[in-house]
Amino acid sequence: MKQSRNGLQYLLLAARGMLMGAADAVPGVSGGTIAFITGIYEELIHSLRQFDLEALRLLWRRGPVAAWQHVNGTFLLVLVSGILLSLLSLSRLVLYMLDAYPELLWAFFFGLIIASTWSLCRSIHAWRSHVLVSFATGAVLAYAVTRLAPTPLDASPITFFFSGMVAICAMILPGISGSFILLLLGMYAPVMLAIQQFQFGVLGIFATGAAIGLLAFSRVLDWAFSHHRTTTLALLGGVLLGSLNKVWPWKYTTAYAISKQGSEIPLAQENVLPGSYQVLTGQDPYLAAAVGLMLLGVLMVLVLDRFGRAGRA
Repeated sequence: MKQSRNGLQYLLLAARGMLMGAADAVPGVSGGTIAFITGIYEELIHSLRQFDLEALRLLWRRGPVAAWQHVNGTFLLVLVSGILLSLLSLSRLVLYMLDAYPELLWAFFFGLIIASTWSLCRSIHAWRSHVLVSFATGAVLAYAVTRLAPTPLDASPITFFFSGMVAICAMILPGISGSFILLLLGMYAPVMLAIQQFQFGVLGIFATGAAIGLLAFSRVLDWAFSHHRTTTLALLGGVLLGSLNKVWPWKYTTAYAISKQGSEIPLAQENVLPGSYQVLTGQDPYLAAAVGLMLLGVLMVLVLDRFGRAGRA
């Protein structure tokens, strides 16, 4: 699973991390998708799996260098640094785009996820009946999740901790967005605000929950890829397809809730065609720009897919 890298390759790895961070900042898009199409997903899962008793034994008997090598520490450090840098630098831009031009942002990621579904599914060479069932199951489950209405929670240390545990599991799955899970829990805005304002205490609680959830869930994924790789890929491909319901650019909100801060939280949204969107909302659907951004998202995935496959070859 581990790969030897030179300085340029580590720089490219950091760039992949930044793309993952940018994706994870958007409710509806998964950083795991970026990891998969750039060819580092299985190495990431396996590296996280290596935080085990053997790592502690090596740390005790042979020192930190041996333990660092066991967990593929340099790979994880560079990747996580890129993710954090992206979250810190792009969170304001993402929130601005979600508020001012949501149609354009969603259109870009809609194209990205369509192409990502194709990229993942082309890795499956034998579409037997159980593989098709796994794909359909993933699609139905993901679609059902996108239809859930947000349920706001009080932003307390406990909710930050458990939100981190749940969201991180989604963030490393291609197709399921950790940010969308936070949105469902009503914790997306508090977490993004904590990132913007450098609330290190709150972020530390969230990160602790995320670390525990990540180390536990990575073992499940590592086992799944080791023993049922094709079925797992089909399930994740279905999840990607089902998640498209969430990132359709033109939505009409039919019900709102008011948060304690006085802001409106969409409770129920329906996907509509661009023409209907303009009639219902009175807003410009930006159709030409949205289609252009969809195609840009597709093109980016195709380039990343080719780059990732070249890196795996």
